[in-house]
Amino acid sequence: MIVLGPNRYGKAETRLVRVTRHGDAHHLKDLNVSVALSGDMTDVHLRGDNAAVLPTDTQKNTVYAFAKKHGVGAIEDFALLLARHFVDSQPTIHHARVEIEEYFWERDPVVGHSFVRAGRETRTAVVHYGEDTGAHVVSGLKDLTVLNSTGSEFHGYIKDQYTTLAETRDRILATAVTARWRHAAPEGDWDSSYERARAALLTAFARTHSLSLQQTLYAMGARLLGDCPEICEVRLALPNKHHFLVNLSPFGLDNDNEVYFAADRPYGLIEGTVLRDDAPDPGPAWD
Repeated sequence: MIVLGPNRYGKAETRLVRVTRHGDAHHLKDLNVSVALSGDMTDVHLRGDNAAVLPTDTQKNTVYAFAKKHGVGAIEDFALLLARHFVDSQPTIHHARVEIEEYFWERDPVVGHSFVRAGRETRTAVVHYGEDTGAHVVSGLKDLTVLNSTGSEFHGYIKDQYTTLAETRDRILATAVTARWRHAAPEGDWDSSYERARAALLTAFARTHSLSLQQTLYAMGARLLGDCPEICEVRLALPNKHHFLVNLSPFGLDNDNEVYFAADRPYGLIEGTVLRDDAPDPGPAWD
């Protein structure tokens, strides 16, 4: 017997730029909003009956209308507002997942309406809201590129007939951090929490004398949880952006950890979760 399994549908990657004007000083919010809804969707899949379907075009329009009516503050608040609206206003929609990416811009200090795209990470948020599950908030960031030019080693690992990597007591350690952290409750000062979490990740990366990227990952997660009591779990993905010493001996030159080749692929990928032992059940938070 063939049956319909879990499913959802929605409007992905609605690009939204919201300008807020305070006299000559303008404020910019640049977002990428993705909505996914689930509920009583059996008839549309099996018979093409659209009576339960809120069109994805309507979802897109709702994003724009809410940006005008309510403004855009912390992306977690905007995602919660949208998710609750879709579930609470439509009897056939039982669960909403709203994911938002935020791109940073820096305003010119003199000309208040001129901006330059900041060379920062991308801020992220994923909100789940359901009739039976309530609200769950996961904040995060991606493409936070960091590098330590010393203070990193790698040795004592397994060696077999295919091992060519030389042990090192001094290497460059670089990565582009993707981090997502789960809040214990679906309310809070999201902007303050984000800045403290980001600062904790950067502090731990800089101050950890690393014997492996795994060790650094755990140190970053533990520091974040220690500095942010409102967060109960963090998941990290750290690609190892390898830097290899260039052999300069053919040119009669020494290379005392000064000249490197930055390789883009293949790369090691280290992933892990750090959480409090009393963290509440995540429900659908990581879905």
